[in-house]
Amino acid sequence: MKFNHVGIPTTERFDGEIDLPQLKMTVSDHENNPFGIQWQRYWKDAPYPEIVKSIPHVAFEVDNLNEAIKGHKIIIEPNSPSAGLMVAFIEINGAPVELMQYDKNT
Repeated sequence: MKFNHVGIPTTERFDGEIDLPQLKMTVSDHENNPFGIQWQRYWKDAPYPEIVKSIPHVAFEVDNLNEAIKGHKIIIEPNSPSAGLMVAFIEINGAPVELMQYDKNT
């Protein structure tokens, strides 16, 4: 696994907002700082579990998403939020963890 970012939910506005209508959320660019911090504001109708919308998560890149989620409590099933990327969320010790698999062919 390789660290990618930490996502911090907020209900407040923040600098550098990026609206993602297809995901029903607004984010900041996690690559604009050396620590991978990404602010996230979920829209009222965002279809995510409360644990994801209210507790910060860490995100890691994995080589095989299906293998990485085996044996864990899945809170968001594998899905593709953008071309060349598959993600899933699992719960570890009461906290959400995002696992990300990039298509190496893109």
